[in-house]
Amino acid sequence: MTLLLVLLIAGAAVAASPLLVRVLDRQAGWPLAAMFLAAAGVLAQRPDNFSVPWALGASFAVKADGLSFFFAMLALLIGAVVFIYSAAYLPKRKGNTSFYVIMSAFMFAVLTLVLADDVVLLFIGWELVSLASFLLIARSGSGGQAGAMRTLILTFIGGLTLLAALAILVAQSGTTNLTEILSHDPEHMEVIGVLIAVSAFTKAAQLPFHFWLPEAMAAATPVSAFLHAAAVVKAGIYLLIRFSGIFHADPVWQYLLMGTGMVTAIMSALFAIQKTDLKQLTAYSTVSHLGWIVATIGVGTPFALAAALVHTLAHAMFKSSLFMLIGVVDHQTGTRDIRRLGPLYRQLPFTFASMCIAAASMASIPPLMGFVSKEGMLAAFEDRPIMLFLAGFAALLTFTYSARIVFGAFIDGPRELDHVKEAPVLLWLPAALPALLSVPLALTVGVLDGPVSEAVSATGLTYDAHLALFHGVNTPLLVSLAVLIFGVLGVVFRKPLLRPIEGKQLLPFSGATLLDSAVKKITAMGRHLAEIANSFSPARHMAWPFVGLSILMAIGALSNADGAGFAPRLAGIDRAWDLIPLALVALAVPFLLRTHSRLAATLLLSAVGVGVTLQILFLGAPDVALTQFLVELLVIVMMMMVLRHHPRGFFPVSKRRKLWTGAIAIGAGLSSFFIVYGLLGRHERSDLSSWYLEQGPSITSGANVVNTILVEFRGFDTMGELTVLGMAGIALAAVVGSMPRQQTLQLEDFPEPSRNALPLRYLVRLLTPILALLSFVIFMRGHNAPGGGFIAALVFSSIFMLKYLASDKDEPVVGKNTPFILTGLGVITALTAGFIGMTHGSFLYAIHGHLLGQHVTTSMIFDAGVFLAVLGMVTEGINVLGGRLRPGVEHTPYERPADSPIPAPLGPSAQGDRS
Repeated sequence: MTLLLVLLIAGAAVAASPLLVRVLDRQAGWPLAAMFLAAAGVLAQRPDNFSVPWALGASFAVKADGLSFFFAMLALLIGAVVFIYSAAYLPKRKGNTSFYVIMSAFMFAVLTLVLADDVVLLFIGWELVSLASFLLIARSGSGGQAGAMRTLILTFIGGLTLLAALAILVAQSGTTNLTEILSHDPEHMEVIGVLIAVSAFTKAAQLPFHFWLPEAMAAATPVSAFLHAAAVVKAGIYLLIRFSGIFHADPVWQYLLMGTGMVTAIMSALFAIQKTDLKQLTAYSTVSHLGWIVATIGVGTPFALAAALVHTLAHAMFKSSLFMLIGVVDHQTGTRDIRRLGPLYRQLPFTFASMCIAAASMASIPPLMGFVSKEGMLAAFEDRPIMLFLAGFAALLTFTYSARIVFGAFIDGPRELDHVKEAPVLLWLPAALPALLSVPLALTVGVLDGPVSEAVSATGLTYDAHLALFHGVNTPLLVSLAVLIFGVLGVVFRKPLLRPIEGKQLLPFSGATLLDSAVKKITAMGRHLAEIANSFSPARHMAWPFVGLSILMAIGALSNADGAGFAPRLAGIDRAWDLIPLALVALAVPFLLRTHSRLAATLLLSAVGVGVTLQILFLGAPDVALTQFLVELLVIVMMMMVLRHHPRGFFPVSKRRKLWTGAIAIGAGLSSFFIVYGLLGRHERSDLSSWYLEQGPSITSGANVVNTILVEFRGFDTMGELTVLGMAGIALAAVVGSMPRQQTLQLEDFPEPSRNALPLRYLVRLLTPILALLSFVIFMRGHNAPGGGFIAALVFSSIFMLKYLASDKDEPVVGKNTPFILTGLGVITALTAGFIGMTHGSFLYAIHGHLLGQHVTTSMIFDAGVFLAVLGMVTEGINVLGGRLRPGVEHTPYERPADSPIPAPLGPSAQGDRS
């Protein structure tokens, strides 16, 4: 049995959620909880680690060492309880599908993160956790959208800092394996440590990133329970403990964690005390306890890490219960505001008793799990008197807000709510379960010695835990007694003490307002910078690239003043036939500059493209030349489709603008020429190209190096290009479909269109089978001769282009959704080839063989994906640009409405005034 089974069960839960909700509605929480308990059962057997090479040197590697096991079990068990609670808490038939799907995906993301043994997989899990939390908060409606966006921004900032830190570690260690990276002492430890810490702070809601967590209260109560107890916030704690093995003795790491953590613990506790909404109060208490844990991790000793782990467990138990019990109160009374709640302890006796136990555990009252964990953290600070004093003060504040939850919800209040009744047992019992279990667990806490010791040892620090409820009279116990005495006094005089700060804003600003202000300023800056390109003027667009090219040329010249490495080597690069494409370009460009017709300009521009294509062919790149030529043919027709909706002539241009744009064009051309002339003007091949030519055929069994580079050596790049291609098709459909279009061509311009189309229709019938066969041949020969999936797709696409041209009216050449289906199938096909390659070493690894005497390879499957994606993109372009006009502005083809605001087509006399 491998550890992969745990992730497969979690993934199966995501896939099964829609069907389960359709059949069971909110009761789908029960089978999903059973699946997570089954995954926990598999994990408890400590299955074998799993690893398979992935791509770019990374591996899909998961492991269950002591630390991963601890956090994965925490997520699975707390998550299972939350799902059972959800089955009774959620309303019937109201968005339950999205809830269970995203919550299950949330669980999958957390497990991926904590079980990952490769930093690439770890980062993927980290970002999936951010996305899942964003979606869960955002689905709460308009009340959660602003908070969801701020959550996404802050956690993505942490993602960027984590990416930077992991990239440095991979570069230094030469591997992406997490275990191997953690076995080396990195260079620039302080910088990497700060990046890791900042990443964890964003997830663990430490100052100044703390404010996203209370805003997440807009989400449903089960979301809050899971998010605060075992999911997002614990991801930050996991990251800090995981990297403590290499940073624990670094002073920068220690002071950063202890300082930030303790300030967060005290400030958030003050915020919690003055809140009147029970969920807001509990949310700030979560931030405070996370600060405690972060500060304890910062101490850096094995004992401190053990104390942090124990409190992580205790916090997950009492905090999940608190949130779910608050949900019970809200469910039964319709409010969470303690100013509206009366003495409910009679109406909700079981909920009240459970809330007392959970709050007492949070307040660290013996004999509960919270007391055991708090004593451990106080003991970790014994050698640091200032930290011990601050921790004692934070513990007093914790006692105060814990009491405020109980007294505010069940004892104090203006009136008694007679209509309120105790919740059903299936609602309050799952909510109370984690807190109730803290009683026997605290009394038998020694059972955690092994798991805690293994978790600490997984960081590389040796430790043997000896947990107990009572360790005798010591400094932590004396601090706890002092906290208990002053805390009880605070409860007795709670009303006069709390009245001045209740519901007040302690600071003149909040983190949310600061972030909103920063976002507005950045947005304003972006708009200002975007004005550079906010124009249809080519001159304005070319000005900045021209300046950049000039600077690059100057830098290149100055850095190579002695001529070494910059001066071109021209021997043997001049050939007479190079003058042919040069002549084509030279003839076309002057006419292109002088023409007043958009149609003529497009044709001349295409002539320039043909000249460049011919030059590419002369340089010995038939694949690239054939691709370029086919692209020219298809694009020129699409440009004609666009030109139908424009005036025939260009608009007038002032002389000053002509001079300015001409100067920019000449400058850009000269800069480009001298850069290419100076840096690339050599005849011999580079070492890399020589390697491809010499080693490529033997490695790939293919003689066409261009094709094998695209589908084998650099297949991952091509995969990315396929994704971009698909997104471009979607963007094209969205942009063009949103714009009203009107024809400027007149009916008399194309008399009897049906008869005019007859010759081309017959030609299409003749050419269709020829082009289809040619496309197949080009596809099959691509591995050893010029061709391949991309070129084959362009040839096959020409069938649809000819079909469009042969029609006498505007109409799509394929179904509305066909291009998207083709593109999607193309990406899926390419991914399939990638996963097949994983069976032999890595993603997209090409497997070779023979079929019917012919050499075949899995890269042909990848090439088929390229074929389908390109075909989808081209057909989408024909559909949206040449199909029937958008409803609302539709009219007879070639007839311009009388009230059209577009200028009438220009006659010969008018064209003379256009430039």
